[in-house]
Amino acid sequence: MQSLQQRIDSVESSERGDVPGWVLITIMTAGLVTVLWATAQDALTSLFSSAVNGVTGKK
Repeated sequence: MQSLQQRIDSVESSERGDVPGWVLITIMTAGLVTVLWATAQDALTSLFSSAVNGVTGKK
């Protein structure tokens, strides 16, 4: 039976150098949002303004 320290060491050594999945997902999501915003900025701004004005009652 392995000691606790041996198990911790084996897990740490097997994961060294790997980029965690959540980091890749975060970077890819930020990139996707940036691309979408850059291509549809005018439409998104207009949509947001219309939604806010609809809630506040402004025209």
